[in-house]
Amino acid sequence: MPVEIVRSARRKRTLQAHVVAGTIRVMVPAGLPADEERTMVDRLVARVRSKMEAGQIDLAERADRLAAEYGLPTPSSIEWSPRQNLRWGSCSVAQGRIRISSRLTGVPEFVLDYVILHELAHLAARGHGPDFKRLVGGYPQAERAEGYLMALNQIGYPGLPRSTSDARNPGLRSR
Repeated sequence: MPVEIVRSARRKRTLQAHVVAGTIRVMVPAGLPADEERTMVDRLVARVRSKMEAGQIDLAERADRLAAEYGLPTPSSIEWSPRQNLRWGSCSVAQGRIRISSRLTGVPEFVLDYVILHELAHLAARGHGPDFKRLVGGYPQAERAEGYLMALNQIGYPGLPRSTSDARNPGLRSR
């Protein structure tokens, strides 16, 4: 989708983006230095594209399919979360609610399925103990998906600060 940048003398600090006739129109302050503008526009456009892609993925259908395939409980709800910048997913066990970071809209299907499966496993086994590992370990591409997520963590995927604090399972911490 093409991007149109509109500079405004009235705009002082913030950027704003919306889709107009198939184009992402980004409003920016007129006096913003070129390097800052480029960085800020890239981040904002990535968020807009991510949000649009998220609308094309049926998380509930994927969660139901994975739950049936791996013998896990189905969540009461599963939704995209644009606010999850430090985790790939989270699970509120008491409510049966799962949230998936909208930063994952562009990853390969096996990675998204792994994150969903990881969170579904928390509905059956709290924490990351042996029972949990057995449930998640049944996913044939688990190790590959974890490696993919670790790589995204290392390169500082948009919205995710670079960190090596949890090299075993970056961003997959659950409450």
